[in-house]
Amino acid sequence: MNRIIAIAHNTFREAVRNKILYSLLFFAIVLIISALALGELTLGEQVRLTRDLGLYGIDMFGVLIAIFLGVNLLYKELSLKTIYTILPKPIHRFEFVTGKWLGMLVTLAIQIAVMGAVLYLALYLQGAEPEVQTAKAIFLLYLNVMVITSIALVFSSFSSPFLSGIFAIGVFIVGRSIADLQMIGDRAGGTTKTVIDASIHVIPNLQLFFPSGTIVGAERVTVNGAFVNAEYLTNASVYGVGYSLVALFVAIIIFSRRDFV
Repeated sequence: MNRIIAIAHNTFREAVRNKILYSLLFFAIVLIISALALGELTLGEQVRLTRDLGLYGIDMFGVLIAIFLGVNLLYKELSLKTIYTILPKPIHRFEFVTGKWLGMLVTLAIQIAVMGAVLYLALYLQGAEPEVQTAKAIFLLYLNVMVITSIALVFSSFSSPFLSGIFAIGVFIVGRSIADLQMIGDRAGGTTKTVIDASIHVIPNLQLFFPSGTIVGAERVTVNGAFVNAEYLTNASVYGVGYSLVALFVAIIIFSRRDFV
């Protein structure tokens, strides 16, 4: 366990020194702050606009950061050949991959927390009271990037960063379109429906983590028709963590069977 924590700590230190990561975080913060100016152009909808644009910024830039970190996580060790100095030591490959994964999740948690804090500050400057619904939305978005970065890690275990990034973006787009795919399958029927239904069981349903514009706009709010209460958050957490652990397991298996000679 100590070896996993050491690798996670080292991964976190490497991530926070990455200039591209800071660039993405900077643009996300700029988007959130820009919502303040745009909110002044609306009548009575300043808080709603700031909240929606802020969540959109956290969502989009959080996914970009997750994919960027995930696809480069293992490939960087291979390209710099540092893997040849690490693996001969008394450390198992599953410990190496798990440590990388945990370090990445800590980094993403801090990134999401920073963007969330900026959003809350923007809302506070507009006179809005702190809302637990906003915190729920941000938590769901963290579960979203957890799943995305775990998927990116799987692709990174056997492919180049470019292809891994394309694959991860494709999964993200499809995962956000599960409801549309189900509708297409129901209308098409036959083999098409069978293929789509099978794909849906493999591709993560990222709509579970996507806060619609109404998620923070009322006391009783919905995401894809489900109430965002404690039960919803629990189910979404179990699904997100469970899917991420399965993806981590797949990445470990693939990475363990790679030949680095």
